[in-house]
Amino acid sequence: MTTPASTPSSHFIKAIIDKDLAQGKHAHIVTRFPPEPNGFLHIGHAKSICLNFGLAESYAGSHCNLRFDDSNPAKEEQTYIDAIIRDVTWLGFSFGNTPCHASDYFETLYNLAVELIQKNLAYVCELSAEDIRAYRGTLTEPGKESPFRNRSVEENLDLFARMRQGEFEEGTHVLRAKIDMNSPNMNMRDPVIYRIIKTPHPRTGTTWCIYPMYDFAHCISDALEGITHSLCTLEFADHKPLYDWILDHVSVPCHPVQIEFARLNINYTVTSKRKLHELVREGLVDGWDDPRMPTLSGMRRRGFPPEAIRAFCERIGVSRKDSCVDMGVLESCVRDALNDTAPRTMAVLKPLKIVLTDYPNDQEEYFELPVHPKNPAMGTRKVPFCREIYIEKDDFLENPPKKFFRLAPGREVRLRGAYLVTCTQVIRDTTTGAIKEIHCTHDPASRGGDAPDGRKVKGTLHWVSARHALDIEVRLYDRMFSVPFPTADKGKDFKEFINPESLRILTGCKADPALAQGRPEQGFQFERQGFFCRDSRDNDQGMPVYNRTVTIRDSWAKKK
Repeated sequence: MTTPASTPSSHFIKAIIDKDLAQGKHAHIVTRFPPEPNGFLHIGHAKSICLNFGLAESYAGSHCNLRFDDSNPAKEEQTYIDAIIRDVTWLGFSFGNTPCHASDYFETLYNLAVELIQKNLAYVCELSAEDIRAYRGTLTEPGKESPFRNRSVEENLDLFARMRQGEFEEGTHVLRAKIDMNSPNMNMRDPVIYRIIKTPHPRTGTTWCIYPMYDFAHCISDALEGITHSLCTLEFADHKPLYDWILDHVSVPCHPVQIEFARLNINYTVTSKRKLHELVREGLVDGWDDPRMPTLSGMRRRGFPPEAIRAFCERIGVSRKDSCVDMGVLESCVRDALNDTAPRTMAVLKPLKIVLTDYPNDQEEYFELPVHPKNPAMGTRKVPFCREIYIEKDDFLENPPKKFFRLAPGREVRLRGAYLVTCTQVIRDTTTGAIKEIHCTHDPASRGGDAPDGRKVKGTLHWVSARHALDIEVRLYDRMFSVPFPTADKGKDFKEFINPESLRILTGCKADPALAQGRPEQGFQFERQGFFCRDSRDNDQGMPVYNRTVTIRDSWAKKK
């Protein structure tokens, strides 16, 4: 028996694999992650990636293939292929020197289709797509045989060869497996296994004009690659008889076992690739990597660390029963990861100027604050200070309620790591009457933020030196939809439920000047504000752009 190289969480698939290895069915396991390159990967794909690659990593001598099921050039693009490779690698998984492709096997797939024809188990059909659907029957009524079902083997071989040569137009001829038009399983009622598509393929160009259907290409690709356990989501359970039928009737080196598990459903978003395409196509988001999107590229741009996504997939587990995971679970995993690793810094998103009237105008100093309060190994950071600073506008009230512990007239507060300051005067704009700035005095003996006489000060504010402040743009991202299940109401367009607060752009924000050196995707905690990262794309606008990854606490839990 193969010894596990690590110990992943137990679940029913692992139990099946352990039993197969114990019985000597396999010396090691081979899994695969088989995306179709017709869109970007999303959080649902992450579950499959972590399951397939994770299982292979946990058994010595085992491996997982990244295989593109690229059998429909009408919907495939090199952009998607590149993004998928980038996302799998970013999650921390290795698939060898190069990925596999269904297109690697096009000649073999064609020859195996010919084998089915020679066995009188496939035929060329000239019914239209609409007629094929009509002939299939319904769940309660049997199907009806195509008038072309009983063509001779010789005629079918000739027509299929001519399909390959490009003699026929798209939609006029297909190759169908000859199985059972009375089967209770609709997938077994003579399914189409080849069709004509006269679109150049990203890898094979114009070599082919006929392409295998997913159900035909997928199972044979599994067999050709020696896959031992073909893991897929529950919607493919009804396709399993066809998977087995094809492999039982063509000459392949092995017969993998298909095992189904529940897909990942998560609230406040959509993971239908068709709906994600719609959002991108209609310009409702800023591309596939918009930080509101549930795509891995979007989450990466928003600042989600890959270890948080892997921890999330581990936490939700693997089962046979469909369920819906709360978005808060994913956000909690992100907070846990960033809370341990993100350097601390200060940024003021809605600035209000404070003037320390008793602090020399030409003086400036630096305070040494920890990079991370619980990890001394991360070192310290030097924060500049001068006579004028910025605090958050919401941290000052002229007439505060009883439990407001921040700055107010006559009240003393602590500036994080700097001084205790007391509000002495409110300066207003003479035209509008709006608060222009706040005048305060400071206690020089409180350098570092603590009173030498031990007096208690409840309020602690973050701040930024006005003289040294870095101007940044901040994008406050939130959940894309305002309701948990935007597709539940079939009478409404899911796009009606897009959260108008899913993106708020703040300009004129002031930040610690060290943030000018922040790397794209590098995570920080803006003290008291949340976790942020520097945007990986929009940083050529004259100032750094920082995206909010998650709030420090789950603000949505209070809304429920």
